[in-house]
Amino acid sequence: MDGPTGAGDGTVARWTAEPPPDAVLVRRTLDEVAPISDTVTSYFYALLFVRNPGLRALFPAAMDVQRDLLFASLLTVAERLDDGPFLAGYLGRLGRGHRKYGVEAAHYPAVGEALLGALARYAGRVWDGETEAAWVRAYTTISQTMIDAAAEDGRDSPARWLAEVVAHEPRTPDVAVLTLRTDAPYPFLAGQYTTLETPWWPRIWRHYSFASAPRPDGLLTLHVKAVPAGWVSRALVHRARPGDVLRLGPPAGSMTVDHATDAGLLCLGGGTGIAPIRALVEDVAEHGDRRRVDVFYGARGEPDLYDLDALLRLQRTFPWLSVHPVTGARGLPAAAGAAGPWTGRDAYLSGPPGMVRQGVGVLRGAGVSPERIRHDLPAERAGEEGRSAEVGGVHGADALDVPVEIVAQ
Repeated sequence: MDGPTGAGDGTVARWTAEPPPDAVLVRRTLDEVAPISDTVTSYFYALLFVRNPGLRALFPAAMDVQRDLLFASLLTVAERLDDGPFLAGYLGRLGRGHRKYGVEAAHYPAVGEALLGALARYAGRVWDGETEAAWVRAYTTISQTMIDAAAEDGRDSPARWLAEVVAHEPRTPDVAVLTLRTDAPYPFLAGQYTTLETPWWPRIWRHYSFASAPRPDGLLTLHVKAVPAGWVSRALVHRARPGDVLRLGPPAGSMTVDHATDAGLLCLGGGTGIAPIRALVEDVAEHGDRRRVDVFYGARGEPDLYDLDALLRLQRTFPWLSVHPVTGARGLPAAAGAAGPWTGRDAYLSGPPGMVRQGVGVLRGAGVSPERIRHDLPAERAGEEGRSAEVGGVHGADALDVPVEIVAQ
């Protein structure tokens, strides 16, 4: 294929043939400013807000994470500028996700002008008329793809949902299970996640996996772990109470079960990463599947296996389910790998980033094909809170299906 290819494991794609001229110029510009990316992105936002002060309200008060996200997303797009299917999916998710922030089509030209202004100032050695024209064409494609996706999504779905907390159950001193009722039907699949904003930290959105399959009553369940310096997670665990109202963005993620096959499932859930794993088990049960499902549930100690009783009840109900609790120094991936081989299984990993990365390697060594390993990692793709990743039940390794917001986070 005349375009970029990926290794299938989240590594950055590289060109296998000569890239198109615009891609060369765009990438050369980013290589030039990469050593001073913080300065460039800070200047970009300064231009944007000075020229369009009304846009400041769309962004969080602290902009350090936002600056990182902007440059990361630009690098991603530059690497795949001639990969139409990838860009359509990636930018489409961004466009749909931006609706929850209040981003409108009219905002995109202002963003483009500020971006070109920042690049022209700091990429002087490589910035010329040809390069500027390449960036104009690239940004026109980027923005129009996002605008079109948002417009199409707006015909069927609200930009955001209001979600009332109807139950708040502490499980450990730093883990709580929240049950939410949305103001309108919220369509999602088991294994997906949502973005969430609390009333205590406006414009700060964090990602959380659903801990159950879709229910007839429409209620949603989230598992949240309070982390140090985690503004949102600590508020949800220690401050939220029934009656509080949160805001949700659209569902996302591809860590879902393929019910067109009868392949067995191998699931690894570390800490609150057990949330989407439990949802997958419920999903298999609701579809009447009889495929083998092995769940390895890991934590530092037995008190941290806060959802083990619920999983063991499911195991007693469904003979095709086996639950394997893992604690201690051995580690979750090692325990799962030693129980293999797992040839022919579809594997799902959810937990702290380091655990998932290790798990990917271990499962490959245990016979799982790389293309059959599924995982999501919004915590790393969408930023950190106080430099302490607030993963709160959404976990995985380097999946490219996690949107990195370009305009507002």
